[in-house]
Amino acid sequence: MNALTQLLKVLIADDEPMIREGIRYTIAWDELGIEVAGEAEDGEEALELAISQQIDLLLADLNMPIMNGLTLIKNIRKSLPDCRVIIISGYDEFRYVQEALRMQVDDYILKPIQPDNLTEVIKKACKELLQQKEQRKFIETASNQLLQNTQLLQEKFCQNWLQGGIPIEKIKEQLSFWNLPEKNPNVLAVVRSQELESKQPLITETDKELLVFGIKNIVMEILEREKNLVFSDHHGLVFILLWGEASDELYLTMEKSIQTYLDIAITISSVHPAVDEELSLVFESLLRMLHEEVPVSPIVRRAKNFITEHYTDPDLTLELVAQQLQVSPVYLSRTIKQELGTSFVSLMTQKRMEKAIRLLHTTDLQMVEIAEETGYASQHYFSTAFKKYVGVSPNQYRKGLSYQNVGN
Repeated sequence: MNALTQLLKVLIADDEPMIREGIRYTIAWDELGIEVAGEAEDGEEALELAISQQIDLLLADLNMPIMNGLTLIKNIRKSLPDCRVIIISGYDEFRYVQEALRMQVDDYILKPIQPDNLTEVIKKACKELLQQKEQRKFIETASNQLLQNTQLLQEKFCQNWLQGGIPIEKIKEQLSFWNLPEKNPNVLAVVRSQELESKQPLITETDKELLVFGIKNIVMEILEREKNLVFSDHHGLVFILLWGEASDELYLTMEKSIQTYLDIAITISSVHPAVDEELSLVFESLLRMLHEEVPVSPIVRRAKNFITEHYTDPDLTLELVAQQLQVSPVYLSRTIKQELGTSFVSLMTQKRMEKAIRLLHTTDLQMVEIAEETGYASQHYFSTAFKKYVGVSPNQYRKGLSYQNVGN
């Protein structure tokens, strides 16, 4: 915490005096770069102190009088959106954990409290606060470097084009002016973040605008050598028009870069317009697809991102992912099933099979090499999994045999 110019402020909220004193005197706050700004024995007092002291970190029990912990956190999110929250509670029920995760708390610690465990959780929260400061610095620098006029003109053009408001001659004229192919893009993609789309955002409008600007800047840097246009809408969605091919690796690079520099998780969805297709209709179809998607909790989104990044590791397991996300395997498995309607193994298998099919289509790699590239320990295991997923063996798939022909 030495990088901070002033101490961070923490508030301890618990109706048990012994718990508050234990937290205050067993944690080496000075070493963490934190000062205890106050203590509260109920949620209402905690909210008043938090706002008056402009705290950076809240340690709160769920079961408090007058105003319970969950209500306190909801109010904190409205008044102090940047405040980090760690729940300390005796409740070990799934509904409380689920509600806490929906409010994007940093962690959920059960009583009795282990000082070493709490210290590590606090260190993590402090690190994320520092990253937030670096994030803003990065976004402000990027804002100064980008040519505002060109970006605004391109954004206005893209919005009008996708809304069907420009004659074809004008479209070609504008595309030619920016040295772009005078035809439909090969890819129409959207970059989205659940945090930016929330109807009750946990960030201010100013920070939201800066984050969207930062996302666009990172995407444009990654696509620097490609023919593209990038723009956003007032909902916080970032759209990409790409005259070229987009791979999973390209999208993963975007996701990792945005996570690294801006500390937010994003997902990317895409469609491929036909040459003679009305782009505005494709755009409407993409928006409908987005609206029909079921939003997922932060823990499931992080699990999906981890699988996407590590599915080629043959040692990837539910237990490993749960350990990385600091939740129990049973809880992670149940949450994935409830929100996505599928299992962890199915998610991982889908990723591996998509990669295998792509390699079978585009390379001459041997089956043992494809097995290794897709995270299978042996060619036999890969072939068995592939046939179960697709219906035919990898060799038969490469030869173009249909499932019906194989079965006869």
